[in-house]
Amino acid sequence: MQQPDYDLDKIKFATDQPTFEKAVALYESRKVTRFNEGISSYTAVVIGTEPYRVSVETHRYDYGHCTCYLGQNDTLCKHMVALALFVVMDGKPLTDQDKKLVDIPTCSGELRELGKVELAGIKKSVTEALQYIKGYNGPSRTWFAYQDSLQEGCRRLSATVSNLPVNIPSAQLLVDLLLRLDKKLTLGGVDDSDGTVGDFMYDTVYDTVDVLKTYTKLEPKSALTFRQLENKETCFGWEKPLLEISGGEIKK
Repeated sequence: MQQPDYDLDKIKFATDQPTFEKAVALYESRKVTRFNEGISSYTAVVIGTEPYRVSVETHRYDYGHCTCYLGQNDTLCKHMVALALFVVMDGKPLTDQDKKLVDIPTCSGELRELGKVELAGIKKSVTEALQYIKGYNGPSRTWFAYQDSLQEGCRRLSATVSNLPVNIPSAQLLVDLLLRLDKKLTLGGVDDSDGTVGDFMYDTVYDTVDVLKTYTKLEPKSALTFRQLENKETCFGWEKPLLEISGGEIKK
């Protein structure tokens, strides 16, 4: 079978949680039937409340068609996502990790060191995720697609942050990440009107700053990485609670 341009991570991070979970249920229930591969697309009959004829393209899983109500209104539906899952998994079972969705960053609670190879891989995943968080000066008709890109980038970052072991290098990586995002928001032209990036960084519920605060309870020396924030003023003021922990001075 021709390999698509997307993979499981792309589907998982770019699809909203309810649609992804419903698609997983369809896939695991073997509702994707009569699969065929075309020149630049895949087709199948996906069994829902009735049999739906579904297609997705090889270069984008959200480009295609479905005979269900949503599909006929050009909206990505669970049937299209289920077919895309069938394509990337080749019918194989999904693991619990494959199905795990991370919408907000959390602390793993795992105290251990990072090896050089593992750290390099994490830095690579961060760089790849940041590519989805970019400046915007396009027309209004593409604004929603742009917001979807920001959401995907933050979901990818949330998954990476949540899998980090607790140690000083991890804390340094997170502080650097927050500074990079802050620069994108203040100088990089990122339109965060929906608050997607801001919520990932410094929210009222749980965010990356909270992850760092938890780090200091498990590894107190990680607070030393906050000292680089002295005399800095960020767009959300997220540096203040971290400097209070480290005993640094906050710029007035």
